[in-house]
Amino acid sequence: MRKILILFAHPMLHKSRVNQQLIKTVQGLKNVTVNNLYEQYPDFFIDVRHEQDLLLAHDVIIWHHPFYWYSAPAMIKEWFDLVLEHGFAYGRDGNALEGKTAMTCITTGGRDQTYQSNGLNRFPIRDFLLPFNQSAHLCKMDYLPPFVVHGAHLLDEMAIAERCKNYKCVLEFLRDGDLSGVRNSKEAYMNQLIT
Repeated sequence: MRKILILFAHPMLHKSRVNQQLIKTVQGLKNVTVNNLYEQYPDFFIDVRHEQDLLLAHDVIIWHHPFYWYSAPAMIKEWFDLVLEHGFAYGRDGNALEGKTAMTCITTGGRDQTYQSNGLNRFPIRDFLLPFNQSAHLCKMDYLPPFVVHGAHLLDEMAIAERCKNYKCVLEFLRDGDLSGVRNSKEAYMNQLIT
């Protein structure tokens, strides 16, 4: 049974119905640790050693955040800049994360059709997530397709509950399932592979 670390970063969680419910749904799952970065570090002074110890203690790392301006909230960038140090996460002697699995979970305001070549945003979600993919690659981790909730502000309670159920299924699969079939998958989203 793999151990999963969710690095959760939402600067305005009180305004997010979807992220509140997603986290609430998976918080009590066995072998799942939710690390709420904005709650943990309101002053942005990240305890690098603590965060690295968490990474070492888990097999699957999930960067969970809203999709802000085609990227992540500032806390995620700060976490990457400080925690994934040369000699720890990458470089000649930086092998601490080798063989671990990484994935992104994001919520977007735009519907899925806006993230296509003929849509408003002109590119698919996976193109916008290339920095996460490359960072995982540099750290010798396997990067899986993302779990994406589109049109978050448009969803009613029943639709939110369905997305939460799907997220829980994905985490249970990441914890207990055979990951060989999803590594390097051409599917756009983990949602499509598991649910």
